[in-house]
Amino acid sequence: MEKPLAGKCHKEVWFGILVSFVLCFTILCFDYSTSMLGVYNGVNLLVRRVHPYITRDSCYGRYIYVHDDLPAKFNDDLLKNCQNLTTGSKPKNSDTQNMCRYIVNLGLGPEIEEPEGVLANESWFITNPYLLEVIFHNKMKQYKCLTNNSNQASAIYVPSYVGLDASLHLWDFNLTVRDYSAKDLVGWLSGKPEWKKMWGRDHFMVAGRTSWDFRRQKENSSDWGTNLRFLPESMNMSMLSVEGSLWKNDFAIPYPTNFHPKNDSDVVQWQNRVRSQKRPFLFTFVGAPRPDMKDSIRGKLIDQCQASSNCKFLHCGSSGINCNNPVTVMRVFESSVYCLQPPGDSHTRRSTFDSFLAGCIPVFFHPATAYTQYLWHLPENHTKYSVFIPVKEVEDLKEGIIEKTLLGISKHEALAMREQVIRLIPNLVYADPRSKLETEDAFDLAVQGILERIENVREVIRERKDPSIGFADEDNFKFTFPETPE
Repeated sequence: MEKPLAGKCHKEVWFGILVSFVLCFTILCFDYSTSMLGVYNGVNLLVRRVHPYITRDSCYGRYIYVHDDLPAKFNDDLLKNCQNLTTGSKPKNSDTQNMCRYIVNLGLGPEIEEPEGVLANESWFITNPYLLEVIFHNKMKQYKCLTNNSNQASAIYVPSYVGLDASLHLWDFNLTVRDYSAKDLVGWLSGKPEWKKMWGRDHFMVAGRTSWDFRRQKENSSDWGTNLRFLPESMNMSMLSVEGSLWKNDFAIPYPTNFHPKNDSDVVQWQNRVRSQKRPFLFTFVGAPRPDMKDSIRGKLIDQCQASSNCKFLHCGSSGINCNNPVTVMRVFESSVYCLQPPGDSHTRRSTFDSFLAGCIPVFFHPATAYTQYLWHLPENHTKYSVFIPVKEVEDLKEGIIEKTLLGISKHEALAMREQVIRLIPNLVYADPRSKLETEDAFDLAVQGILERIENVREVIRERKDPSIGFADEDNFKFTFPETPE
């Protein structure tokens, strides 16, 4: 009587194993099927069922597809012909230096061989800010969430060196010549299958020049810039550059400084150095006057600095000191508590990020120099890391107001601001593309920002709304002063 019962139990055990196997197989197949990319209103959605014992993809929502098939004339060929590229804001001629010296080390420039005791380690280079687009591209090559499948991508990066390209013809009176490359670029992009997913709204590019250099509104040769950002296709894309414009599809990211750390210890060592630095000057200004700009406050600012025994003025330019030497600039900034950062040829300045790097508290006079620009990289509460002296008109910069304002800040408040400035350093520098920091650098925060921007557009589409509404609208708030109570 016992044998039939044992046989029955044996069959039930095998039946249970078989059912369990089928169930597990079904779950795995379902998980795989729900991991596939579906298309909803032309937008790729990644839907993934996550089980307790299955690890979620760490790159979920962060994949970037790069247009590596972009014709070389838009990037690599420009570097091969670097002798035609100018290093500054003047047209290339026999008297101006070309860019060839600065494209070495993946765009970081030549290493600084004589730090003169001012710069602490080997992570310092002579970096030209116009090469941000090259540095960004080389860092993107090391980005851990790259994908060759554009359907999997959350964003699509266009590795065009639009700033270097534009510099070849920015001063050309023939607008057809000046705009030719821009039209050629968007024509190539709009013909690619990736374009049709979101009609370019998941595409972004990077420029080492201000956004204004690509926003000529009139067909007048005397007006500055190319018309790249007003081309219909380009208006569907986002641009990251050292200074944003009035339009909502332009975003500011930090100017590259001369410090490109190879590891986290480089950053910590530098932070400790500037934290312990003696600062004999209350405030300093490094720059040159703008006598041809009637709205510039620099003349009066320099007068106030020179009238004070608490201020150090470093006169840059043809009639002054060569401030292209990082050692010269950093020596002064490291010796000062506050660094004056008035607008220059445009609202923003590379000098702002040099002062952060030196642990020198920036003093701003216009909100568009930093507060309404670098929203992904600087804290919203600007009083924690800077001083704001609002100057709407030149006449507003009353005699002695700068020194009076700074002397009115307690040492305790100044130390707290300086510490916040020093803590921000990792977020404002671009690490050496040949290395990777554990902490986020300026590149990481820029990528995070653009991914969030594009995901917001996807959310609009999922809600069956028109993604073009507000995408490239004007935003005058960026260049206006905040309302103050009477």
